[in-house]
Amino acid sequence: MTARLHDKVTLVTGGAAGIGAAIVRRFVAEGARVLVGDRDQPRSDALCAELGAPACFRGLDVSDADSFTGAIAKAVSLWGRLDILVNNAAIALPAAAVQDTSLDQFEQLVDVNLRSVFLGCKLAYPHLKASRGCVLNISSMAGVTGQERHAVYGATKGAINALTKCTAVDWGRDGIRINALCPAGVWTDTLRQWIKVQPDPAGTHAYLDRIHALGYCPEPDEIASVAAFLCSDDAKFLTGYVMPVSGGSECGYNIHAPVSLADPCS
Repeated sequence: MTARLHDKVTLVTGGAAGIGAAIVRRFVAEGARVLVGDRDQPRSDALCAELGAPACFRGLDVSDADSFTGAIAKAVSLWGRLDILVNNAAIALPAAAVQDTSLDQFEQLVDVNLRSVFLGCKLAYPHLKASRGCVLNISSMAGVTGQERHAVYGATKGAINALTKCTAVDWGRDGIRINALCPAGVWTDTLRQWIKVQPDPAGTHAYLDRIHALGYCPEPDEIASVAAFLCSDDAKFLTGYVMPVSGGSECGYNIHAPVSLADPCS
């Protein structure tokens, strides 16, 4: 593997598991030094032990400005600068339409999913300006196409997409790139656990494969490979880009189709 991120100092929020952990692993494999910012110390410690010296843990509450400042300072104290910020941390609460979402749930989603991205960008800005670095925001196709009974979650992701575009305009002359990735379904541990409690796990699994035009739900490392590209010099003229990494799910053609069709669709 080409070390496209050689010596790049990176902070990954929510880096202990799922897409975040896959990004940490991929970035280390591509030569980066990565601070894993997360609230889950046992899983973070295990990941850093697996990866060795290029990875280090710092406890991080992404909705708290002081905590975020401390994580950035930790990366800078360890390695002298900050080149890349990956705003990955997010939550998804039980599915609910607007009328069934409590104010507490709304505030929790906004704090963790959106406020965290604002804080990360704001607090990392002087370091990224100095290094002419980049930001990658992990968003969602729910913020592009919409998703049933996920109005507030989708709204936070749509706001991330808008923040990405507007910030790209503001920061371009400072040499800072900022982009967003929008996955659809991804085989994280959380998704696998969710399928197990569904009334029809096999049918739900088939549905998740079917909504992707490529016919399958991806593993987190397939998202991480695109993340590495966007944070590398291979993408040095890309900024303000909201990129679907969704296997064609945004095309919508197969979302409500049965598992098999008697006749091909024209």
